[in-house]
Amino acid sequence: MRDYIDAAAFKNMILCADAALAENTQMINELNVFPVPDGDTGTNMGLTMNAAATELRKKEHYSVDAVADCVASALLRGARGNSGVILSLLFRGISRRLKGMETIGAKELAAAMNDGVEAAYKAVMKPAEGTILTVARLAAASAVEFAKSSEDVEMMLEVSNKAAEEALEDTVNQNPVLRKAGVVDAGGKGYIVIFGAMLAYLKGEVQAPAKAIDHSAIANESGAFDVFDTSEITYAFDTVFIVHKNEPNVDLTPYRAYLSSIGDSLVIGEDDEAFKVHVHTNIPGEALTKAQKYGTLELAKIENMRTQYEDIMAGRKAQSTDDLDAIERELEGEETVAAPVKHCGVVAICAGEGMAQLFRELGADTIVTGGQTMNPSTDDILKEINRTPSEVVFVLPNNKNIIMAAEQCIPICQDKQVIVIPTKTVPQGITAMLNFSPDDEVEEITETLGEAIKSVHTAQVTYAARDSDFDGHIIHAGEYLALLDGKLIGSFTEMPSMLGKMSEAFGDLDPEIITVYYGEDVTQDDAETTAAALEEAFPDAEVTVVNGGQPVYYYMISVE
Repeated sequence: MRDYIDAAAFKNMILCADAALAENTQMINELNVFPVPDGDTGTNMGLTMNAAATELRKKEHYSVDAVADCVASALLRGARGNSGVILSLLFRGISRRLKGMETIGAKELAAAMNDGVEAAYKAVMKPAEGTILTVARLAAASAVEFAKSSEDVEMMLEVSNKAAEEALEDTVNQNPVLRKAGVVDAGGKGYIVIFGAMLAYLKGEVQAPAKAIDHSAIANESGAFDVFDTSEITYAFDTVFIVHKNEPNVDLTPYRAYLSSIGDSLVIGEDDEAFKVHVHTNIPGEALTKAQKYGTLELAKIENMRTQYEDIMAGRKAQSTDDLDAIERELEGEETVAAPVKHCGVVAICAGEGMAQLFRELGADTIVTGGQTMNPSTDDILKEINRTPSEVVFVLPNNKNIIMAAEQCIPICQDKQVIVIPTKTVPQGITAMLNFSPDDEVEEITETLGEAIKSVHTAQVTYAARDSDFDGHIIHAGEYLALLDGKLIGSFTEMPSMLGKMSEAFGDLDPEIITVYYGEDVTQDDAETTAAALEEAFPDAEVTVVNGGQPVYYYMISVE
């Protein structure tokens, strides 16, 4: 019998949960039932929990209160996707209940779990049953009931986890999508993996990992993409360098914009004397040359990520230069907040260089790379908010699974007012930018953008990642999938037949403007052919073709 948990035990429970999620990422991903290549619930939960484990390893914590506070803070900033956000909400509620406690027993932990559930339900606008929320709620209720008559915290978690497993099995009956697919809820399964690992530690069945868990592979892992292909690396050279500034207050904004145009994964850290750049690019020499306009180049490292991956897969030690590590850590301290030079700015989230460039041209100040299969964390979004040189920052998530992570930035951003416009698709975000008037009052802008995005219908063309039965459609892996406003139109083996069916769906919308954004796997000629078919179907509509360069979706089509 164990009647209390101290700080060391609670920390190790979280570290074991992190390790368990890493081991079960793929299994959880494969429970994602929608046939669009997504499969990222396990990835999102794993990366979110890893943010907590990373922070816990940085220093010792001498009370359960301190551990819980550290975990809640890290999860909030590291939250990815809806599942990651809900996980952060659960632990935020737990943290608040455990304030001031050095150790906890069954009653305290049960009450904290219940508070976590209440916090999550309050934050979710329309909580649905048959999800992680259901599993967490019934698990917490069982824990509270058991703790009324026993102080055995180990047995309490045992009983709670059994209730969670029963609740998970029932999700297939509560959610019609899960029922059709014959699988349980992915987020609920992730919850069981977490609390199962925490219990396993208390029972002595597992030990906390001595070293940090490497989640770099998890970031590229999903239910849809089992094999990594180095051709998927758009920018091959991981480039890091230090520049001693010519003057303390040098404006790096133009240089940041240039680097964004030739690469991704951009980070610039600076102090009064120097700045450090991290960027993935195919032309590192150009990045270095341009940098010398702002100061003297001191140190640099350039690593070919394709070669590194090939070395690892061949069982060889990947070549690397680590000479800059100490300097990197020094310069990568606290993020500075951009001083406001205007009243309103915009942060847009999208994937694909063409899409990013379009948002920049329309006036977006900063871009967060992300979308389907690669949801950015709350911290990723917050960093770009802080880099936006305005008093008020409008955030365009452009994906329904990113809205919650964006909204978490509102209470934790101390220096700027953050307003999230709930754009669910990139075309909605583009329409928002077209209607953005930065000189208007904030309330007026918010209302205008909210109304503007309602007029946009979005069609998406992708492929089926798995066999499925969805919305009455029998779907086979590899088929084209056509969706309109998130609803499946059908699956097709040939593009012409799919376009015909899509045109029928558009007919009910009486389109006046149709914009075809084609992805990285589509040639311009094929895109022009698609546009011509739409022009023939809708001769009175204005049809435009734009190279979006987005992954996953062959086409995103805006219909207005």
